[in-house]
Amino acid sequence: MSHLTVEQRYTIAQMLGQNFTQTQIAAVIGKDKSVVCREIKRNCDQRNGRYNSQLAQRKYDSRLRHKPKKVYFTEQVRLYVEQRLAAKFSPEQIVGVCKELGTPCVSAERIYQHVWSDKKRKGTLYLHLRNQGKRYRKRGHQKDSRGILRDRVSIELRPAVVAEKSRFGDLEIDTVIGKNHQGAILTINDRATGLLRMRKVARKEAQLVKEAAIELLAEFKPYLHTMTADNGKEFALHQQISQALEVDFYFAHPYHSWERGANENLNGLIRQYVPKSSALENLTEEHILFIQEELNNRPRKRFNYKTPNQMFHQKVAFVT
Repeated sequence: MSHLTVEQRYTIAQMLGQNFTQTQIAAVIGKDKSVVCREIKRNCDQRNGRYNSQLAQRKYDSRLRHKPKKVYFTEQVRLYVEQRLAAKFSPEQIVGVCKELGTPCVSAERIYQHVWSDKKRKGTLYLHLRNQGKRYRKRGHQKDSRGILRDRVSIELRPAVVAEKSRFGDLEIDTVIGKNHQGAILTINDRATGLLRMRKVARKEAQLVKEAAIELLAEFKPYLHTMTADNGKEFALHQQISQALEVDFYFAHPYHSWERGANENLNGLIRQYVPKSSALENLTEEHILFIQEELNNRPRKRFNYKTPNQMFHQKVAFVT
């Protein structure tokens, strides 16, 4: 049985809090219902029977730490790991690439242990991790105070083929906000290949977002099918984007981040380069392109450690 990820445990906790059934949760995270049932029973709070993703992950990590295992964290492996961490590779990506290349490595958990030990010694390896050791904030009981956009089409009407992630051209779109809500980065990713396109906009306004989206995707227009966004007002001109790019535009349910999971994850990776404390005024287009290419050439676990660029060239037979 494949192990659950931190993100899958977070999704389980969020969906339980919204009274989804275990069958529905299993379908969203791509696991059998029995896996969800066993996870809840095994990792819930024994005092009150509630399931908390952070507690569940700690229980999992604790069992993993105490499980007998053979590791060989040699000096050569350590140097390689630290070089990859400095390049913003996650421990899972480091291990995955080593497996593909057939080179010696240790487990991702062992790499995390090395990072935390380094932090205790006042080291800086943890700064290269996506979340820098910070925990997710719970957003369970927040209410959606945003207005409903005109003529929005719900994700429920999106073709089923989009969920299969089998074709290029089904996109997700969002914005990453700068310090003090000044400026934003528009991010667009393809669900099937993970390919990223991003651009800075001066303000999170619908007109600027529309213009940037159309320009970013112009070269891919013949290959596009759908686009999915959250309910932010920056997408108020979604119909104009839809018409210009000839795509069908859909909106996820409020606070259902897992419906746009690939984009949420990608924005988290971007935060490795642009932390929430960063001001965007001095962020150049050259640096935006640097981040874009770094992420498009970073191996991904879900692609068996192939990169988004490699997946793109496998799925799309044309020369850019």
